[in-house]
Amino acid sequence: MRLIQPPRVRRFVIVIASALLGGWISSAAQSAGPELLADGTVTRAVILPAAGGKAIATFVRQPQVLPGKNPQNGTYVIDGVPITLVDGVAETDPTSGSTSKRVTRYFGNALDIDLNGDGKMDLAFLLVQNSGGSGTFYYVVAAIHTPNGFIGTNAILIGDRIAPQYSIRDPHNPLQFIVTYAERKAGEAMSVQPSQGVSKTFKLEGNMLVEVAFSARSPGHWTLCLWSGPDGPSTI
Repeated sequence: MRLIQPPRVRRFVIVIASALLGGWISSAAQSAGPELLADGTVTRAVILPAAGGKAIATFVRQPQVLPGKNPQNGTYVIDGVPITLVDGVAETDPTSGSTSKRVTRYFGNALDIDLNGDGKMDLAFLLVQNSGGSGTFYYVVAAIHTPNGFIGTNAILIGDRIAPQYSIRDPHNPLQFIVTYAERKAGEAMSVQPSQGVSKTFKLEGNMLVEVAFSARSPGHWTLCLWSGPDGPSTI
């Protein structure tokens, strides 16, 4: 007699016994952080309560980030929204209460660096975004070199109307990079020229760009950059 097995049901649902969780999960849904996969898919694990002392973890698939031929034609995730650059520029629909389009541009300060240790050069750089208001927001992103092109990462906001300086490899860790810029001192009006030096360190964790916990804030740590040439930044 040949046994006939029931068809397999494909689903992204994992039932976790409450014993493994150490007790009941609160009635509110709990969400794990998003993960940007190598194929450009963003996933998020959402843990939902269920009857009988069990919980269901459902993996939610979010908009796909497709590879670009070069970083200025790639897709980057800003505040959970994929933004696709075309020749370094993207225009998206205005937010609620605004009539101006949100414009995202490739700013520069590019740095060739192997962020994932695969022997291929990735690119870290800045994006700048303006939605028609007074704010001009600067983000750090990276384009990861893959066989199919460059996969853009999530974007990390570093400031509003700051004065970007230069980006360098972390001398203590070749997989990390440091972004330097000037910002206003605490309590200063936005009309004041940024003068306080800041440096922040970033790295790739899995496929997500993250800020390293330590960030130096010391106005005397470096001087403002006039321009950056092939021999490095010139300063005053």
